[in-house]
Amino acid sequence: MNLSLFLRKFDWRLFFIFLAISAVGLFSMAGMGPSIKPFLEKQILFLIIGSAIIFFISLLDYRVFKNSSLPSLAIYLTALILLVISLTSSSVRGINAWISFGSIRLEPSEFAKLSVVILLAKYFSQKHAEIYRIHHVVASGIYTLIPALLVLKQPDLGSAFIFFAIWLSMLLAVGIKRKHLMIILLSAVLVASVAWLVFLQPYQKNRISSFLNPYLDSKGEGYSVIQAKTAIGSGMIWGNGYGQGTQSRFGFLPEAHTDFAFAAYGEQFGFAGISVLFALFFLFLLRIGKIGFGAKNNFAKLFSIGFVAFIFSHVVINAGMNLGLMPITGIPFPFLSYGGSFLISLSLGIGLLESIKARS
Repeated sequence: MNLSLFLRKFDWRLFFIFLAISAVGLFSMAGMGPSIKPFLEKQILFLIIGSAIIFFISLLDYRVFKNSSLPSLAIYLTALILLVISLTSSSVRGINAWISFGSIRLEPSEFAKLSVVILLAKYFSQKHAEIYRIHHVVASGIYTLIPALLVLKQPDLGSAFIFFAIWLSMLLAVGIKRKHLMIILLSAVLVASVAWLVFLQPYQKNRISSFLNPYLDSKGEGYSVIQAKTAIGSGMIWGNGYGQGTQSRFGFLPEAHTDFAFAAYGEQFGFAGISVLFALFFLFLLRIGKIGFGAKNNFAKLFSIGFVAFIFSHVVINAGMNLGLMPITGIPFPFLSYGGSFLISLSLGIGLLESIKARS
């Protein structure tokens, strides 16, 4: 494909929506005060790298995944190896979720999520006509369960749930018998019970318990939820204005640039700003679906569904915990929260979508 044809077929709308949401995140982060400047500078660098990755991946032919199982398996196995390595690394606040390379920290769970989307898209596209058979449901579940258990061991309950959300969304898309769906849901309850008894640390159990009534432990696990709700509530309709978020700017809101970036954004720009943000995400996810289904092959369609589930579940869980509707799990808000691994992972997925669009 020559360069002029590639540039014409490149989906600039998807790319510019990606840039627009990322710019909103950077603008919100810049308004949190001078203490955030080092993170802001790094996030700008991550965005530049991510943009370059999108163009690079889009030049590659995605049909290598559609036509052969080896590339998707190789990526999946690499992600599993990185997850195992992260378990042996130095812990940060009691969590073994990162691999350090000097000052650079890699979070393998974010790449593992994308690898599962790619692997399941390939698997389901091959078995599409007979996916209703229980052994295909079980096999795909095992592919998903292995990385989910590894991130539970870190421990990271939120990311484990994201794996489940991706798998279930893709199963529903390809068609699944009602009795199989009921078995999955009952099994999820069983796995959650085992996770509670075996994998979760006491502080994580306190987070899950305290979100129901954060004021029972207002100076402990409930503190973050109270401050996040206070920040969003103070923004009201139009927000306090850029750089005028007292909760985030003066350190009352913990992890304002990561876990609670949504609350910091709502404090500055209010309900109106949140509405604009959600509108951008709606257009973004709609564009992803249009690209996937425009390709007219099952791998592309299923990858777009899985990628939408990946992003959408992050948005719902993070916004839910910021609003006090879900437990605090440390799940980042796409493009709003600081973090290089997550942004690069999303960029890789967008690049693959651009490759699909260019060859449709």
